[in-house]
Amino acid sequence: MIGFIGGGNMAEALIRGLAKEGKKNIIVSEPVSERRRYLESCYGIKTTSSNAEVVKSAEIIILAVKPQNMKEVLEEIKDIVTERHTVVSIAAGVPLSFLKKYLKTDRLIRVMPNLAATVGEAVSVLSLSECLEMKIVVPVREIFMSVGKVVTLPENYIDLVTAVSGSGPGFLCFIVEQLIEVATELGFTEEVARELVTQTFIGTAKLLDSGLPPDRVRQKVTSPGGTTEAGLKILSESPLKEILKATLNAAINRAKELSYKEE
Repeated sequence: MIGFIGGGNMAEALIRGLAKEGKKNIIVSEPVSERRRYLESCYGIKTTSSNAEVVKSAEIIILAVKPQNMKEVLEEIKDIVTERHTVVSIAAGVPLSFLKKYLKTDRLIRVMPNLAATVGEAVSVLSLSECLEMKIVVPVREIFMSVGKVVTLPENYIDLVTAVSGSGPGFLCFIVEQLIEVATELGFTEEVARELVTQTFIGTAKLLDSGLPPDRVRQKVTSPGGTTEAGLKILSESPLKEILKATLNAAINRAKELSYKEE
């Protein structure tokens, strides 16, 4: 059985993905009774107000709580988590070493999913505790593959992952907003500008997802002396790369600041 401690938006995205694959052997602890009823009625799963019940019922436990609540939850469950449990944290800024201090299991996995999990298009990065066997990792990978793609990286990359794919939807949407605003200033209605820009992003993403590298997509749309070439000249002469580098570095530094420190 798969257990979730916390029934918020990311937990629901994972539950939805699992339910679409026909997996309903799930139990969720959630303090808000209305939220429990909602999850039960939508997905046909079991819910409870007890974190301990989740631990006792499930073999894989997903900690889907806010980082500021993690210590309290770990204190509550530490005496009932055993070596049979695989514990997965999706809480930002909580390192594996912090989980290890509280839990009597070496089966620890840290995951950084992103917002696109809510539409089944996430990229989730798994960081594993040392020497985990594949038979332990594979079921966890499958959970996150139900909402998108999965990459496994050492934990020292997590702050960069947070900046690129965790915060990335926010950065990309800022660019979308600016394109819509400029297109509106140049003559479109906001509705038309939004539709054109949004669909252009979606279509371009699908081209990239088909396996075409970004430089090849760019070349396909760029004719010598054409409109794309004229626009790209402006972009290539701008400090765009430095702006993006500064953006990612700011996010990386903030991720480090927000991370749990060793006590």
